[in-house]
Amino acid sequence: MAKAVLMQGNEAAVEGALAAGMRFFAGYPITPSTEIAEKCALRLPQVGGKFIQMEDELSSMAAILGASAAGYKTMTATSGPGFSLMQENLGYGMMAEIPCVIVNVQRAGPSTGLPTSPSQGDYMQARWGTHGDHPVIAFSPSSVLETYTLIIRAFNLSEKYRTPVIFLMDEIVGHMREGVVLPDPNKLKINPRKTSFHDGAHKKCYYVPEGAFVPSMKPFGQGERYNVTGLVHDESGFPVNNSAIADKLISRLLSKIDDHVDDIVRVEEYQMEDADTAIVCFGGTARAAMDAIEAARAQGMRVGMFRPITVWPFPEKPLKARLPQLKRILMVEHNHGQMLLEVRRAVSGAVPVDFLGRIDGTVISPAEILANLNEKEAN
Repeated sequence: MAKAVLMQGNEAAVEGALAAGMRFFAGYPITPSTEIAEKCALRLPQVGGKFIQMEDELSSMAAILGASAAGYKTMTATSGPGFSLMQENLGYGMMAEIPCVIVNVQRAGPSTGLPTSPSQGDYMQARWGTHGDHPVIAFSPSSVLETYTLIIRAFNLSEKYRTPVIFLMDEIVGHMREGVVLPDPNKLKINPRKTSFHDGAHKKCYYVPEGAFVPSMKPFGQGERYNVTGLVHDESGFPVNNSAIADKLISRLLSKIDDHVDDIVRVEEYQMEDADTAIVCFGGTARAAMDAIEAARAQGMRVGMFRPITVWPFPEKPLKARLPQLKRILMVEHNHGQMLLEVRRAVSGAVPVDFLGRIDGTVISPAEILANLNEKEAN
């Protein structure tokens, strides 16, 4: 049955992950994500899962990759400095095609920055933090309820595309408390992991049949032995130094995301039907934007919101679909202009793109957004 609760965003991330089947969490406490580790320590033993506090974030990432390879749905949680430490093993997970979910509750940086203050400064790091050409799926929720439902989707797509998925929260949402009605768990769609046996002395564990885009691998230790590596590998999982195999492998890793963007990308459009000005924002910043839009429309301005829910891949196609009706875009984000770069790239000069950001650890208010809209309207 559906259930009404008062819940914090960080708590919703845990409950949603459990509903998706997460049964192993490894992490190191760090503000403002610590409540996720605390809640996992309490809840996982209650459902037959395992919690382990690691010595650092690099080892946390290694632990969830190992547990996932053994067949468990896994998660870790951190903030900016810890996310930086995870990058090497994040790349390993992408190359080895190991499903898992990494929650990053962003805080102001760089370095240790302002540990308890809001920020969205890890947006570009989520895409380009680890080295090489690699695929990325990243989501950003704007409410407590969406945190619950969206992290289930993160687990589902992690399993479907056999890749780590980044759940890019921010302190605003992580520490927000709201009354929410959680959906009936019996009605949730949960993707199981595809598995198959590969017989023979040299098992082709990374074999991808015609028409498929990811391998189906038996959980490590459950009746099969095979090799897992971060090196370029052939279908048996063993390293090779072969340019043709390297090109085929990396191209498949990229195309399994690029060729399924319409399945992966989700956006929210608010009051966009007749809008000639679009506020583009993501995560917790959307709360102020929606309030500012109501005030702007009361003054006669036709303003709407375009919010990427899937922040990577960037939702270029749905944004371009709105360009013919727009006279202006205002990018609002809690950083120095990171998603701004993607918006301007996608728009390619079709309409002006202005920017409102904040990097001092405080939130952008609805009044501040409205003042920007009024200033441009007057000009």
